[in-house]
Amino acid sequence: MSERIGTTCVQGGWRPGDGEPRQVPIYQNTTWKYDTSEHMGRLFDLEESGYFYTRLANPTNDAVAAKIAELEGGTAAMLTSSGQAANFFAVFNIAGAGDHVVASSAIYGGTYNLLAHTMRRMGLECTFVDPHCTDEELAAAFRPNTKCVFGETIANPALSVLDIERFAAAAHAHGVPLIVDNTFPTPVLCRPIEWGADIVTHSTTKYMDGHGASVGGVIVDSGRFDWTAHADKFPGLTEPDESYHGVVYTERFGLQGAYITKATAQLMRDLGSIQSPQNAFLINLGLESLHLRMARHAANGRAVAEHLAAHPKVAWVRHPSLAGDAEFELAAKYLPDGSCGVVSFGVAGGRAAAETFMKNLRLAQIATHVADARTCVLHPANATHRQMNDAELEAAGISADLIRLSCGIEDAADLIADIGQALAAVE
Repeated sequence: MSERIGTTCVQGGWRPGDGEPRQVPIYQNTTWKYDTSEHMGRLFDLEESGYFYTRLANPTNDAVAAKIAELEGGTAAMLTSSGQAANFFAVFNIAGAGDHVVASSAIYGGTYNLLAHTMRRMGLECTFVDPHCTDEELAAAFRPNTKCVFGETIANPALSVLDIERFAAAAHAHGVPLIVDNTFPTPVLCRPIEWGADIVTHSTTKYMDGHGASVGGVIVDSGRFDWTAHADKFPGLTEPDESYHGVVYTERFGLQGAYITKATAQLMRDLGSIQSPQNAFLINLGLESLHLRMARHAANGRAVAEHLAAHPKVAWVRHPSLAGDAEFELAAKYLPDGSCGVVSFGVAGGRAAAETFMKNLRLAQIATHVADARTCVLHPANATHRQMNDAELEAAGISADLIRLSCGIEDAADLIADIGQALAAVE
């Protein structure tokens, strides 16, 4: 029986047997005991499944990863220590020195920096394209050594909506997968795999946790991309891995398991950005109410956006669910049940007015965070995106006066009242 997403949020990933705990147990241990070294050898050679060291895999993490894979409609998933680690592993699992990536320019500043600078120092080049570029401009960005396309369902904080079908079609026409960061809508409001995405990532620190309690990330594989049809592009998946006695991931684990198994066996083994079992447990608690919270976040975001749009001291407002917004049509297609609780806007008077507004808020707190049960606010050009120059900020859809307001699950009327009194302080 296929379960609805709310049921999966509550019960997915962990099916206790007779006499077993109803809640996912925390396996807060580093190692497991075995009777023979031969058994452990088979685990190290990937000939058997099992646990031997938490840096590679842990039962608590696997249960939570399985729930998120089920929520996204994927076949396998792996938790990471942060959303940044998830995006890095997702790309680096199939692209490295001498390779090329195409990415939307409207993405989170940390991810932009990862692709534009950090991975460039590792020998990987990235071409950024406007998410609303023409088909011809998108096709022109590809090179023979392109290995993937990357974008965000809803860009942070520009709130551009990715045309997933169009970007997936372009990626597939060039024999590469589309990776989509689905942090802002979560699978409750959008499931990119259903629109053609091949790999989905999340910063679980955000809505999935939802309470500012734990840092984490996740990679979900759709299991649909045929790595063997483009074997020359992805030798790491289709040719023998000598670090595991010549295992070929696509042969031993099939298309549904090859990508995540390689990410675990190679990248997690060597780079070690594992999520702690305690954080995985906390994220699972957040997942249990995700379907309820996302409805409230989206409703609050829309209500606040409508209020801001009618306020004389507000220069502009951006929210995908706001009628007349440039992203409204794409949001209606991909996010018919609501987009997210994040609203971007500018206060008349520019940067100085923005600072006055923010320091006078009472309920909303200035924090380097977003997508939380509690409303928080940030000035991205002075914080998360301050490493970008003016041209890069413009390409990412971020102006110097942009304020990112992340609406929590408080009463919308109280949020609007708080915004009103803060705007009243702006001259």
